Amino acid sequence: MKNHKAGFVNIIGNPNVGKSTLMNALVGEKLSIVTAKAQTTRHRIMGIVNGEDWQIVYSDTPGILKPNYRLQQSMMNFVDTAIGDADIILYVTDTVEKADKNEEYILKLQKIECPVILVINKIDISSQEEVIRLMNWWQEQLPKAIVYPASAKEKFNLDNIFDAIVEHLPEAPAWYDKDVFTDKNLRFFASEIIREKILLNYSQEIPYSCEVSIEEFKEGEERYDISAVIYVMRDSQKGILIGKGGKALKKVGTEARMDMEDFFQKKVFLRLFVKVDPDWRENKKELRRFGYEH
Repeated sequence: MKNHKAGFVNIIGNPNVGKSTLMNALVGEKLSIVTAKAQTTRHRIMGIVNGEDWQIVYSDTPGILKPNYRLQQSMMNFVDTAIGDADIILYVTDTVEKADKNEEYILKLQKIECPVILVINKIDISSQEEVIRLMNWWQEQLPKAIVYPASAKEKFNLDNIFDAIVEHLPEAPAWYDKDVFTDKNLRFFASEIIREKILLNYSQEIPYSCEVSIEEFKEGEERYDISAVIYVMRDSQKGILIGKGGKALKKVGTEARMDMEDFFQKKVFLRLFVKVDPDWRENKKELRRFGYEH
């Protein structure tokens, strides 16, 4: 019998480089919400992939940023924890961003003991010369890292990245049951699906001022009954979110319900409410309730 390998593969990088798209492709499930807006991922979300003699626990983290308020500070705490408890770091950059953005994290990676696999994403929108230049630049910055050009969207070169991950996993028993694919419960995914629809349907500050709380989650034989409250910071945001005659909120609800039915493989009855809480992004008690602080 081959020895069993298992480990935590933590995905870090700046906003909008495609971390969530990469994790979803590697896991084969849509676990992290994916939109073109920065700060889409707010939590650490784990996706678990199993083989006969290995288990990979992927962890998607928020994009690196300079915190402006308590919520963002909590998000960066998730990133720092992920660097500290990784068996393998999957550092994602792309062909678009300035390579030395948030340089302090490159310095952290230079000092790290565990294997670093560096993915240069979005090569489908770049030239061969530029990709080679970036690969050389990164190899100079992180001589011990294994560098892969890739396209998470086009699923290009993911097999090689996956093989490198399995090869570098430490010998260990499985951390989770082999039939589990995430550490998050269904309530969490219900709230993330609603939040994704808010990100997709509204512009400017609205998505960053919103948080979703699942107040009721009942599983019946035929369907799930779900009630959710969307918290905003101002009355004007509440008005925009609901829209004329409730039209905007209804659209969010319909899109979220359809995605939930697809994800849960069951009918969903969804009710959405909107409440104003001016202080939720700074309030420790509220942030704890939303799962950002322990």
